[in-house]
Amino acid sequence: MAESIIFVLSCFYFFLPAYFANMAAPMVARTGYFKSLAVPIDGGKKYRGEPILGDHKTWRGAVFAMLAGIIVFYIQQQLFTTPIFNVISLIDYGEAQIGLVGVFMPLAAVLGDLSAAFAKRRLKLKPGAKFMPWDQVNYVLGNFVVLGPILRLELMVWAVLLFFTFFLHIIVNRIGFELGLHKAKW
Repeated sequence: MAESIIFVLSCFYFFLPAYFANMAAPMVARTGYFKSLAVPIDGGKKYRGEPILGDHKTWRGAVFAMLAGIIVFYIQQQLFTTPIFNVISLIDYGEAQIGLVGVFMPLAAVLGDLSAAFAKRRLKLKPGAKFMPWDQVNYVLGNFVVLGPILRLELMVWAVLLFFTFFLHIIVNRIGFELGLHKAKW
């Protein structure tokens, strides 16, 4: 039982940069700061009569998602020498090339989110419309596609992340909705 709890905790710890990247975009948008970056990534262009991504997917969100993920990964690297963090780490943060993961993880989270937005626009769903389970796990899937082949973590890591992130995402968004920080309950 204790091993299972440590494994799940290790999975969450590994994925913290992606979690923070996923939360950063809506949080920075709520501040109203950095308006010069609040420009749609798709430039307002359309594909088959529908927005490619929509005006809510901005460079501000992408930039701050990347920054948040990189900062959290950097903190994980610094904590790696501490025994407790070393024990729960799924990757060796001390490896020379591992810093690339700190860039690719938030990038994959952003790409997963943008892919879901692209799919929602093709289905003619409005921003914020319910799109379960993709809204809840798109950044896990993005990381699986990008980092899966590089890190070669066991599939159980990705399965745990998919399962628990689905519910964690709903819980966190519900709390954010109740606090007036998020527009959608899901």
